Amino acid sequence: MKYILGISLLALATTTVAAPLDPRPQLDQDARQHDIPVTELRRFAEVLERIRVAYVEDADVRELLESAIRGMLMELDPHSAYLSPDEFDDLQVSTSGEFGGLGMEVTMKDGFVTVVTPMDDTPASRAGIQANDVLLKIDDTLLKGLTLNEAVEMLRGEIGSSVTIQLLREGSGSPKTVTLTRDRIQVRSVRSEMLPDEIGYLRISQFQSNTGREVRRQLEQLLADNPNLAGLVLDLRNNPGGVLTGAIQVSDLFLDDGLIVYTQGRSEDTRLNYAASHGDLLNGKPLAVLVNGGSASASEIVAGALQDHGRALIIGRRTFGKGSVQTVLPLQDDAALKLTTARYYTPNGRSIQADGIHPDIPVSVSKVEWSDDPDSLREADLPHHLQSGADSAPDSAAATGALARRDYELYQALSVLRGIHLSQRRPAP
Repeated sequence: MKYILGISLLALATTTVAAPLDPRPQLDQDARQHDIPVTELRRFAEVLERIRVAYVEDADVRELLESAIRGMLMELDPHSAYLSPDEFDDLQVSTSGEFGGLGMEVTMKDGFVTVVTPMDDTPASRAGIQANDVLLKIDDTLLKGLTLNEAVEMLRGEIGSSVTIQLLREGSGSPKTVTLTRDRIQVRSVRSEMLPDEIGYLRISQFQSNTGREVRRQLEQLLADNPNLAGLVLDLRNNPGGVLTGAIQVSDLFLDDGLIVYTQGRSEDTRLNYAASHGDLLNGKPLAVLVNGGSASASEIVAGALQDHGRALIIGRRTFGKGSVQTVLPLQDDAALKLTTARYYTPNGRSIQADGIHPDIPVSVSKVEWSDDPDSLREADLPHHLQSGADSAPDSAAATGALARRDYELYQALSVLRGIHLSQRRPAP
């Protein structure tokens, strides 16, 4: 199970069931063939009674039962979970794009609370917290031995209040302490701008229910303002996922037809296909998708679909590898069950689970120091040189150099798209 601090986890690639479950669910034929484990149920009841009677302090039986439910789901996989009424409310708020918290997604990894990704322009990202940072201590409490739920509850609090976190970064020999102020997280899931050489840039930080519409709006605006748009970089780095429909809608904007993704549950008749409709908004212009280890779930659906269709080059680092679908099943008491019900597959039938999307062009983490080659001698440096007689073309070296220093992966994507655009402009022999 994962969480965005201050709320329950985003329903990564989630389908939500609106109606409460029947308190007397009908068993399918396969389930009827299995005997109810009466001996194990009796053992559970005996343990519960022993705790109630003999434990050193009074134990709330209702809390014990809820803990048992949580433990049962945690044993299934990292993403299935019991959601209390408050957690269920938080989950629904998170997909609307506004909530209170710190703005980072965390999971339990090897017994430690670990950051999956910080969200853009949040207290976590501004404090420099990075993916794979391990949280060791919250205020004065060590996290080792605590559940993920307990850690998240400690990180929650009133907007404007502070929390001190001790963390350990991969490759660092000593812990680092940061103090963050809780804030109202308003997720701006889509933003866009123009890069040098008429290349557009579109960043999706999280897939929400309105992300498809917002991507369409901003992409249409980019095309209207820049009729000579030569290509687009779609940035999905550190995007933890979100609602499944958002990923499907975004993929559909760049595809003319074909399968986007399909999900498969336990039986063959549970397969669901999601196909693209006609109309590539970019009309075939070159497309590059940036990914990294913080790109998960819905991000991997988009990257996998565009990669399998040969519609985009995937650039960066291997993605997180979350290839399962969670269904949120409301319960009778306003709580809910978030249960893994299927795996999803790319159009070519690849399962991303625990493997991720492998980039077409890998780019390792790099620190760039830009050199303008000051020692070289050119004709223009010679005394009394002849003038060119024509206006010089604008030099974009300064802009691209600044981009390389700020974001080397994005610089590499820009270089790839520039090369594709120039090759397409070259006249045929």
